[in-house]
Order: sequence, then C-alpha cells, then structure tokens
Amino acid sequence: MANETIDKLRVNGERLWQSLMELAEIGATPKGGVCRLALTDLDKLGRDLVIKWAKEAGMTVTVDKIGNGFLRRAGKNNDLPPIVTGSHIDTQPTGGKFDGNYGVLAGLEVVRTLNDHGIQTEAPIEVAFWTNEEGSRFVPVMMGSGVFAKAFSLETAYAATDADGHSVQAELERIGYVGDEEPGDHPIGAYFETHIEQGPVLEDNDVVIGVVPGVLGIRWYDCTVTGMEAHAGPTPMALRKDAMQVAAKLIQEVVAIAHRHEPHGRGTVGNVSVHPNSRNVIPGQVKFSVDLRNSTNELVDAMDADLRNVIANVQRDSGLPIELEVVSEYAATPFHEECVTAVQGAAEKLGYSNMPVVSGAGHDAIYMARLAPAGMIFIPCKDGISHNEIEDAKPEHITAGCNVLLHAMLERAAVV
Repeated sequence: MANETIDKLRVNGERLWQSLMELAEIGATPKGGVCRLALTDLDKLGRDLVIKWAKEAGMTVTVDKIGNGFLRRAGKNNDLPPIVTGSHIDTQPTGGKFDGNYGVLAGLEVVRTLNDHGIQTEAPIEVAFWTNEEGSRFVPVMMGSGVFAKAFSLETAYAATDADGHSVQAELERIGYVGDEEPGDHPIGAYFETHIEQGPVLEDNDVVIGVVPGVLGIRWYDCTVTGMEAHAGPTPMALRKDAMQVAAKLIQEVVAIAHRHEPHGRGTVGNVSVHPNSRNVIPGQVKFSVDLRNSTNELVDAMDADLRNVIANVQRDSGLPIELEVVSEYAATPFHEECVTAVQGAAEKLGYSNMPVVSGAGHDAIYMARLAPAGMIFIPCKDGISHNEIEDAKPEHITAGCNVLLHAMLERAAVV
C-alpha cells in the first residue's frame, strides 16, 4: 500500500469516544466517575465487554494465569512477535473514565481502523489489558504486568488479599479469568501505551501530545519519630519530647529536598499517623509516609542521601529517635529510543504540537520496558486531575493520541 495512503490514515474519533462512554457505564458513579475495582463483578463485566468488541473486530483472545488479556489481530507473518499496545480497565474507588481505559480502547480503535481500510500488517498487532494495575484493592500495584515481567511470582500475586480477606486467586477463579497461559510466555515485539498525562504540564503548555522519554524512579518510606506523651497543660515547652514538632520539620524538609533536586525531583508526605492523637496530649509518636521521585536512579539515590542527612541532623538536635524504613521502590525507566522517536515522528507527521514529558506515575509500560522496546504517548487531562471522578479529557485530544498510536504502531508492525 502506498505510503501516501498510510499517511492519510486516521482513526474514528467518535467511535472511540462512544466506546469509552459505554465502558464507563459499568461501575458509573453519581458524580460522573467510575468505580470498577480489580476482580470484582464489575471488572468482569468490563473485561467481557472489551473481549466482545475484540471478537467483533475479528481478534482472537488469550488470557494468562494472572488474568491478563491479549487480543490479537493476525499479521501476514504470525511468526513475528506482535506489536502490542494496552493498559488496564480496573479503576480507583473514585476513578475516572479515561485512566487506563483509554489505552485499551485506543488499541481497539487502531484495529478497527485497520479493518475499515483493509490494511494488513507484516507483524501481528495485539491489545493487552493488565490485571490490577491500580492496586486499590490488591497490592502490589501493576500486578498483572509485574507477574508477566517476573518482577514477582504468580504465587505472591495469588496470595494477596483485599480488606475482606478475599485472595487474588479466589477472585480470579470466581469471575472466570484464570487463563491457561503462563505469564510471560506471550511474546512482545514492541509495546506502546497511550494515557492521559495525569498531571498539568501539557495543558499548562497548551500542547496536544506528550512524548514520554521515561518514568520517574520512585522510593517510598515510612518514617517514625518517637517522643513521649505528656499533658499539654502542665508540661513546659522546654521539657517536652514532642514527636509532632520534630516530624513537622522533617515533613517540610521532604518538600525542600525535591526543590533541591529539580527539575524532576518530587517529594510528598501523603499519610500521617499521630499517637495518641488527642487534643490535649503532646504526641508521643508520629509515623508518616515519604514519597521521593526523580528521573534517574542516581538522582533518587542523591535525594535518599539528602533525606538521611537531614534526619541525622534533626535527630541530633532534637534528641528524639527517628527511624526510616524503605517500604517500596521502582527504578527509573527510560523508554526505548526507537519507540520514543516513533511517537515523536508520528505526532509531527500528523501536525500535532508535542513536547517531552517525563511520567511521574507508574504504568504497566514500566514492566514491559524490561522485556521489549517500549514507549508511551500522553494527552492532556483537564486541570491535570486523575484518580478522581471529575477526571476529564477533550474528544479531540483522545482522537489525536490514538492517531499517534496508530502511526507509531504501523511503523513497528510494517504495512504489507
């Protein structure tokens, strides 16, 4: 097929939008969002609908033992590893219509568009949906892609339980999504993931396409400051062992550390637990979370060293014990140069404004990048809001991101 014909190829944006809205009806919330937690009955209904659409588009379906789904459009040479795109369809308890769902349905729209125009690719094309990306019901997050990439074992994932004691294995069996394929046995030639940015950079710069060079490294900690409870009235200020005041200094320093490691440094304290949490008792213990992120592992290490130095100084000055425990970490992930170039080239060919945007959030593409060349495409979301029922994106941006995905995938899959 002539290159000129391929260059003019565009997806059906209205069809993509309608599919997103129809999927969003499953688990719809009164505030306009979606609650479709992993491995619930609603998750089953969402999976069933996506598979129904895939079969209507002539795709074959494979499910592995952790419930990951692979929807395949055959190529001319089916011995070649498929060019894969995808994301997830589980949501946060107060999630939106686009996070994850857009990446899956954009892949489906790519296939529908190729069908509409009778285009055959040399390599097969597949759309994947990954189990429990959000981690809101079961941990670890990005579970399905993590098991697939051997980041942790299938047995570890199966044993994870929710707040009510239901295990991943039991819930997968209950909803009928334990497949036969061993996770990781499915070949991948290259992987692309299309996603709302979940941040404000694209919108702030009035840019349509984010070309994602990589994902920030993440390190999570629990920090515990131990003082001594005492009555708020009789205890003079100079004689207090106030864990809260020491913790407050450290919490401010977490933000300061991020500023000292710009432009991609991030520092967040999102959870604080105070004991005994009484109005007229000096706090005897404060435990809080620390979330540090940066664009390279070396920069995350530098932030870690900065944090430990600050803690040592505060502990010396206050005399109170301070414990720091690393509870989770994800290495910074640079995406493959050829995939990043394919995304940028597609955006420019299609006439969309674009800029590099490093991802501050975790995505299934992180694990796929361990196995194959990978890249991501971002589009703006309103006010940078995600993981919220008011999450929103413009239809024209939804269409633009899918057009970029189409042309980036065709570059890798090759048109016959």
